[in-house]
Formats: sequence, structure tokens, C-alpha cells
Amino acid sequence: MAELLQFVFSGLTVGAIYALVALGFTLIYKSSDIINFAQGEFVMLGGMTTVFVAHTGVPLPLAALFAITATTAIGLALHRFAIEPARGATPVALIMITIGASIFLRGTAQIIFDRRFHSLPPLLGADPIQFGGAAILPQSLVILASAAVIVVALWLFIERTIFGRAVIATAANRLAARLVGVDTRRIVAFSFGVSAAIGAIAGVLITPIALTSYDAGTLLALKGFAAAMLGGIGSAPGAVVGGILIGMFEAFAAGYLSSNYKDAVAFLIILVVLVAIPQGLFGRAKIERV
Repeated sequence: MAELLQFVFSGLTVGAIYALVALGFTLIYKSSDIINFAQGEFVMLGGMTTVFVAHTGVPLPLAALFAITATTAIGLALHRFAIEPARGATPVALIMITIGASIFLRGTAQIIFDRRFHSLPPLLGADPIQFGGAAILPQSLVILASAAVIVVALWLFIERTIFGRAVIATAANRLAARLVGVDTRRIVAFSFGVSAAIGAIAGVLITPIALTSYDAGTLLALKGFAAAMLGGIGSAPGAVVGGILIGMFEAFAAGYLSSNYKDAVAFLIILVVLVAIPQGLFGRAKIERV
């Protein structure tokens, strides 16, 4: 029982991070139909920038705030200088642009920072908390609580504010939204900025548990994309559920099979979803009249 509980704690922790990455994919896809494969680099930039700013003597909370702000600016710049000039391009071309942006950001991070692994001190201490014979790190509780707050705050913003309603309108029908006066370009830019901020927060939260480096975002992006696919690309609740499920699958695969198979879980899930349920758990199949 203690062993099972330990795997559950581990799965929930990493699953919360995957859920945040998947939310970034979902926000941008809902507003622009773009799958942003640079989302993992936002996570990397949040962690790496915090590490190096903190090393200059800046207090950790201020370093994290600076990293989140800088990453948000990079997300807005990605939209302004890469996505916006290519509006009207095919979905495949836009995906290739985001892949190119991912490679560019990774290479730039390698030059500005370094190639080594880095970590951050935990926010609430390093002594594990014993529960039911299993141990959970205080940082894991911080991750779970922060993820819950972000999800609830995002839901309240989308559902209870005028700007949030504009996001829903843009996601439902961009042409109709423009006809009623919604600035859809501003909405898409907002989605890129918020997605970058969420990714940076995820990077700050996970760095005290998992080491970060200039190329840490690649695998996180693939797993976040797998979570979004599993939940149903474009579905925010699906992104959360998909992230938690993939985290749990990984934890049980590592515990009961071998840690060598842990990273293969996300790829296997992508294949299963594409073959069996291409719309995902919470997505809706699109019907097009031809």
C-alpha cells in the first residue's frame, strides 16, 4: 500500500506539470488553431532564467518573477514576429514555424546560459512529509497547489470576464468574432503571452525537483502535447486530466516495469489516441461538409 501511494504522489506531481504544459498548448490552439511546439522552451526558460538571475544575488521570488515576465515577453514576441506575419499560411507551415522557434530558443539558451544541469532550492524546505508509509516532498505540494490555483484562475477569467468571453468567441468562430468587433489578433497574442507565462511558472516549480538545462523543454513539450491529445486538443479540462493521467502512467511504468520505459509512455499514448480516439477523452470530432 505504501508503495502504491508513493507512485500516486509521484504521478500527481509530474502530472500537474504536464497539465500546465498541456494547458499552454490548449490556449493557443483554441484561439488560433496552432500547435505551438515551442511551449516546452517556455518551461525551460522559466527554470533556467530563474537559476541564473538568482545566482547574481537576486532573491529567489524576484528572480522567478523576472523569469516569468521575460518568458511572457518572448511568447508575445514569437506571436508578433513569427506567427502574425505568417497569418493565412497553412497549419503545417505554422507548426514548422513553432518548431523552428523551439530550435532557435534552445540554441540561444545554450549560448546565453550553458550546457550543464541546474537546480533551485525548494520553496518550503527539503524534508519529506510522511503519509501512509509514503513520503512526499513539500515542493510537490507547492506544485499541486499552484497548478490548481492556475487552473481555477484561468477558468474564472475565461468564464467571468468580458475579455475571457472574447477568447471564447475567437475560439468558436474567428470570423464571427471579428464581425462583432473582437480584435482577434489581440486575443491570439494574449494566448501566446499567457501560455508562455504558464510554461515559465511550470519551469520554476519543477526545477527544485527535476534538474533543468537548455534542452529540458523538448521532452516536456512532447509529454505536454501527449497530455493535450489524450484529453482532447482544445479542451482545457481535458488538458488537466490528460496531464494527470500521463503522470500516473509514467509513475506506475517506472515503478512496476522499469524506469527505462518511463519516457516511452507519452509516445505510446499519442499512438493509441491517434488510432483509437483521435478526438481525445474530452474533445469533439469535427464534421466538415464537402
